[in-house]
Amino acid sequence: MAVLLAAGAGSRFLGSGHKLLATLPHDGGTSIFELSLQQVLAAGFTTIVVVTGAADIPPSMLAYPHVTVVHNNRWADGQSGSVLMGIREAQRLKASAVVIGLADQPFVTAEAWRRVANAPTPIAVATYFGRNGNPVRLHESIWPLLPKSGDSGARDLIRLRPELVSQVDCPGSAADIDTQEDLAQWT
Repeated sequence: MAVLLAAGAGSRFLGSGHKLLATLPHDGGTSIFELSLQQVLAAGFTTIVVVTGAADIPPSMLAYPHVTVVHNNRWADGQSGSVLMGIREAQRLKASAVVIGLADQPFVTAEAWRRVANAPTPIAVATYFGRNGNPVRLHESIWPLLPKSGDSGARDLIRLRPELVSQVDCPGSAADIDTQEDLAQWT
């Protein structure tokens, strides 16, 4: 099961709209969110949970047979709340693991999602040129260890429990679009 986090404020973007709805001209004007979701869809997951929050993502961008949308009303409390919402949905659907990625990282490839999903360890982290990135696979055995508040998601757990973690070499890039300058780099 995949979880795509799309709840944050995107406050550093300083554009006229939310960063997830900004478009990349070289992709025919497709939004950052749509590009990210297309990669997850292409990875072949039977269930994809999109956690929304601050951005008003049009329903037409979410209308896919295997996509479930959950809205995080407390998105301003930090990323851990969105991760936990994805985990709760996974528990409801009886999934034994989730692969979590960020909707502001449109260059994470479907192959990266697949490779991380197939890792055998309790935690698997995509790496790009030797650097940790997203997505991250979290087996149900470590869900109780995840932070209950704050903005770290699984980052602290990965750092504190390296014996649970494998690094998975992936194609693509974990570059995220946080600012107008980030967007300009890719246009």
